[in-house]
Amino acid sequence: MQYDVVVVGAGHGGAQAAIALRQNGFAGSIAILGKDAEPPYERPPLSKDYLSGEKAFERILIRKASFWMEKEIDLVLNAEVISVDAKSRCVKLSDGRSLTYGKLIWSAGANPRRLSCEGGGLGGVHTIRDKADIDAILLQLENGCRRIVVIGGGYIGLEAAAALRKLGCDVALLEMQDRLLARVAGKELSRFFEVEHRRQGVDVRLGTVVERLVGEEGQVRAVSLADGETLDCDMVIVGIGVEPAIGPLVDAGASCANGVRVDAFCKTNLPHIYAIGDCAAHLNPFADGAEIRLESVQNANDMAVTVAKAITGNPQPYEAVPWFWSDQYDLKLQTVGLSQGYDSSLVRGDPQERSFSVIYLRYGEVIALDCVNAVKDYVQGRKLVEAAMRPDIAILADASIPLKELVALTQA
Repeated sequence: MQYDVVVVGAGHGGAQAAIALRQNGFAGSIAILGKDAEPPYERPPLSKDYLSGEKAFERILIRKASFWMEKEIDLVLNAEVISVDAKSRCVKLSDGRSLTYGKLIWSAGANPRRLSCEGGGLGGVHTIRDKADIDAILLQLENGCRRIVVIGGGYIGLEAAAALRKLGCDVALLEMQDRLLARVAGKELSRFFEVEHRRQGVDVRLGTVVERLVGEEGQVRAVSLADGETLDCDMVIVGIGVEPAIGPLVDAGASCANGVRVDAFCKTNLPHIYAIGDCAAHLNPFADGAEIRLESVQNANDMAVTVAKAITGNPQPYEAVPWFWSDQYDLKLQTVGLSQGYDSSLVRGDPQERSFSVIYLRYGEVIALDCVNAVKDYVQGRKLVEAAMRPDIAILADASIPLKELVALTQA
C-alpha cells in the first residue's frame, strides 16, 4: 500500500493531523495506523467518564466512523508498526504488511510504565492507556471486585481513584513521594487533593514503597509494602508514568532524548518524518526554553496543526500555550502554563470553599495557574501567562478583583 501521508497513531494527535491536512487543502492520500481495533477516540475520558460509566464509548469517539470515509482518510486498525525505513520511506507492520509514504507523521504516544517488582505480571494488575485497559477493569468490577489498590499519585491515579469511589469500591492509593502530584503541581494543590480524596473515603498513603504483589492462582490478592504491611485487594491499578513509544524511530536513526527530538515545525532529523504529541521532545518557550515532552491533548492537537501547515506549504512554528485539565469528583482542575521551575506561588481564593487558584511565578513573572472550580481565573489568567506579565502581587492575590482587570492594569 502506498500513501502520500501515513500517520502512525490513532489518538488525538494522529486524528487531528489527518483532519488538519484536509482542512488546509491537502488532497493526497492519507492513512492513519492505529494499534486499537476501534476508530480514533479520546483518551482523557478513559480514567474519568468511561471508567465511571457516565459516558458510553460512542460518546468519546473523536469523529463518527462515516467522517473518515467522507474525508477519504483510510483507517488501518489493529496495525502495530515494528520498523521504519527512512531511506525507502516504508513502514512495516507486525502482521507482515508494508506501507510506503511520502510524509510520515509519528504520533504513537506513550506506553504506561509497568511495575518492576515481583508479581507485576499477575492477573488483575492493570494500567490505564486505552479502551481495552478500561474494559478489563470494568469486567472485573462486574464480577464483584471491590477492593482496589491504586499505585501512583499523579493525575491518572487520582482520576481512577475518584471514579472507583463513585462506583462504591474500597480504594487505597499509594504514592512513593511525600505528596500527591509532586511532579506537576505545588504543595498547596497537592495538599488540597490529598484532603479531598481522604474526605471521599480513599485511603491515601504517602511515602509508601511497594515491595511486591502477592498472588493466588495467577491473580493478585495483596500488595506487600516495604514497611512490612500487607494490603489485601482484588485489583491493582498502576499509574506510575509513561515512556514515549519511539522504538522504531530510534532504530531508524532518529535523534532522541526523552522522546524524539523535533524542530519548531515538528520535523525530526530523519527526512520526511515528523513527530507530534506525547512522544515529541521539543524546545518549549513556556518551559524557559527547555527541551520537554508534554503529555496533553492540547499539545497533540496543536502540534498536529503545525505539521499539517508545514506539509501544505504554510509553515508556522509551534508556540502554543500549554493547558491541561483533570476531573475528580465534582472538582474541575484547569491548568494553563507550566509551573516547573517556579520560585514563588500564591493562593487566590479559599481552598475551603473548593473554588480557588494557585498562581506560580518565576522572577516575578506569572508562568502558570492551577484553577480548581475557577473557570474565570483560568480563562482570564491565560493572558498573564502568554505575556509573562509581572503583576502587583497584592492585587493578584485579591480574589475580588477579576484577573482581566489586572491584565488591563499591567498592560497600561
